[in-house]
Amino acid sequence: MKIEKTKEIGFCFGVKRAVDILEKICRERGGVETLGAVVHNQQVLQRLAGIGVRVAKDIGDIKGKAVAISSHGVAPEVEEKIRARQIDIVDTTCPFVHRLQTAARRLAQAGFLVVIYGDADHTEVKGVLGWAEGKGIATLDEKDIFKLEPLPRRLGVLSQTTQIPADFVNFVKRLIDGAFTRDSELRVIDTICHDIRKRQAQALELAGKVDLMLVIGGHGSANTNRLAELCSAVTETHLVETAADIEPGWFKGKRNIGVTSGASTAEAAIEEVLARLKNLA
Repeated sequence: MKIEKTKEIGFCFGVKRAVDILEKICRERGGVETLGAVVHNQQVLQRLAGIGVRVAKDIGDIKGKAVAISSHGVAPEVEEKIRARQIDIVDTTCPFVHRLQTAARRLAQAGFLVVIYGDADHTEVKGVLGWAEGKGIATLDEKDIFKLEPLPRRLGVLSQTTQIPADFVNFVKRLIDGAFTRDSELRVIDTICHDIRKRQAQALELAGKVDLMLVIGGHGSANTNRLAELCSAVTETHLVETAADIEPGWFKGKRNIGVTSGASTAEAAIEEVLARLKNLA
């Protein structure tokens, strides 16, 4: 059995930056609180808890004088509420998410309705809607835009950073077909993370060469689920959080196995999965 992994694997730039910041603060102060989970990966959160990172469920749950904002970012009004309580903010927002936030604010201030192609319940998207200053809508279905009365003539279209590029392009095409009327204006900005784009392309390429793909990462991670979705359209794919999730029966008759991971998956989890695969081989 041959095992091959993608080049882009493990922590992405934004997650590594966030984890590095928290580790540094814990070394200096002995611990730190985060507003919500800093990343959507249980194994990483457990390790951070072991060095003194405590997760505050909401602003009212913050017990110290400083709190870290997760890599997914928050709305400006959330930051204002934190500062109003005289609590210092440690910002671990991913730079690519911040680029999306800034684009949303600029479009809103320029008079556009901000349309975010993404999961409206995701932490990142909720924060970006706040940056749109009440002039935004998040959806994965263009029909939600067509239902607006009246249909806005100026639409600014962005994407959640972890969405699949081809799906975003098709969403924009459908918007043009259904919402592009006389004197209307549609402005589209590509806000998909560069790292996620490369990771998806490499995973898709590898999936086309193997009999089975393993995607390592949290079941609650948006970017990990996108990888599994892409790969499953090409070959048999299983999403696993740890090596313990692997079932030997999956590999019966399989000769080539591909491995990739979500952007918040630690190197240790990947090495454990690879070691289990080698033992099975």
